[in-house]
Amino acid sequence: MDGLLKIRQKNTGNKLIPIGLFILILIIWQYIVAKGKVERYILPAPSDIIKVFKTESAILFEHSLVTMNETIIGLLIGIMLGFILAILMDRFNFVRSAFYPFIVLSQTIPTVSIAPILVIWFGYEMLPKVILIVLTTFYPIAMGVYDALQQIDSDYMVLLDSMKASSFDKYKYAKIPMIGPNFFSSLKISTSYAVIAAVVSEWLGGFKGLGVYMTRVRKAYALDKMFAVILITSLLSMVLVGIVTIIERSILKWNYVDKEE
Repeated sequence: MDGLLKIRQKNTGNKLIPIGLFILILIIWQYIVAKGKVERYILPAPSDIIKVFKTESAILFEHSLVTMNETIIGLLIGIMLGFILAILMDRFNFVRSAFYPFIVLSQTIPTVSIAPILVIWFGYEMLPKVILIVLTTFYPIAMGVYDALQQIDSDYMVLLDSMKASSFDKYKYAKIPMIGPNFFSSLKISTSYAVIAAVVSEWLGGFKGLGVYMTRVRKAYALDKMFAVILITSLLSMVLVGIVTIIERSILKWNYVDKEE
């Protein structure tokens, strides 16, 4: 019981340290701007950003919904595409030989350079945004799952072969359950990239979304509103990663038993 109490106290302390540091940074930031050390048109004060949330709350919420809609759709497609590619590359060598180089090559091309091409090809609606998010998010899933499948102990496969298990049974009873930690680690990376990819894709064309809003306020040199969008983007990413973490803990309970004791 005492050990559990100490662990909880330690975890609480670990959480309070970054929170305290963040508050200290905000206080210093506010003081520097308020005293005129830095002009507000160069660096808005935290209080200025808070005012934006009050005055532009309805507009920001509307744009955030559009960005989140694009993000979730693109992320779900990216997860399915990456997972299926990983399974196929593990199952069939010719699929790995054919697709692996192109999967790696797809990540060497900057997303900023792809976005305008997608806008020209598919217009200013949701489709080019979703495609860019898929291109950004499927790679961590595909590589993470594929590497996990390759690292499974061969003794398990020998055992299943001795039981005359089919390929489907191997994936169902051994391979898929064993890749859980790697899959969720990759999913967290993809999730954190998804919102950023959505905002970047909106910079180059669109009618609504946080990226569109940011482009408009940038032209007006409204840095307080730009900082507000940056903060919202970070918060949305954190919320999505938090949801993934909750799902992971509910599915992979065994992976957290020792850590919580």
